[in-house]
Amino acid sequence: MKSAKTFLVLLVAGVVAMQSLSAESLIESGARVEKLAGDFKFTEGPTCDSAGNVFFTDQPNNRILKWSVDGKLTTFMQPAGRANGMCFDSAGNLIACADEKTELWSIAPDMKVTVLVREYQGKALNGPNDVWVRPDGGLYFTDPFYKRPWWQHDKMPQDGQHVYFLSADRRKFVRVVDSLKQPNGIIGTPDGKTLYVADIGAGKTYKFDIQPDGTLANKTLFCELGSDGMTIDADGNLYLTGRGVIVFNKDGVKIEQIEVPERWTANVCFGGRDKRTLFITASEGLYAVRLRVKGANQAK
Repeated sequence: MKSAKTFLVLLVAGVVAMQSLSAESLIESGARVEKLAGDFKFTEGPTCDSAGNVFFTDQPNNRILKWSVDGKLTTFMQPAGRANGMCFDSAGNLIACADEKTELWSIAPDMKVTVLVREYQGKALNGPNDVWVRPDGGLYFTDPFYKRPWWQHDKMPQDGQHVYFLSADRRKFVRVVDSLKQPNGIIGTPDGKTLYVADIGAGKTYKFDIQPDGTLANKTLFCELGSDGMTIDADGNLYLTGRGVIVFNKDGVKIEQIEVPERWTANVCFGGRDKRTLFITASEGLYAVRLRVKGANQAK
């Protein structure tokens, strides 16, 4: 006969399991992951403008593409500096990690390109990979080293793979994280208070408190999973990528696994007129699925 204590433990465990199984999916009832377009070389960097149009990159083919709210695919820019991760700022500029020459670009609505940074302390960057613009216009980007076929060099220019901050007035450019093995995906909360950074090399994701001066404090392990790209919804759930899309709630508990029929899921963003469609760049295809929640961090 089991003791009363053992019975209570089993009862609580059973209730928790039932709650987990009965938890409503983030995917809208009846919706499924759909392929919107294909025949790309490798898709990356999805981001949404204020109207809900989604821009993403096909890096090996050196182009930025646009999926409109009307469901039309067009080429936005080609060549595009071998753009990778991207994010819109509040002025409608498309911030792009253009790693052809290890640069960070700002692409204005009239298509004028401004190089924001290309080196740190007199040395070329490794290759800006992913970027997030905080509410005041300052931005954070990851700078891992992935040898590209279009580079002439094969050694890492910097002394490690780090995270950087560029202030809104573009006068302050500093390294803010130097303790990660290989930072990749990055996203912040819409209130500008918390930054998430995936250390894909270590298979972990961390969160930091954002300070007014751009520095970061209180590094905390968020989950035991790295990620190529990231996004966040209005409820604070974090969407990681790799083998499909893996969703964690704000407490770091896994709550959803969205399967994608490709070998690798690189990145995600919310888009569409109501910002409730999750767009997924996955190797050779662009996918989408309707969710019950809206995305956060959408360009205004």
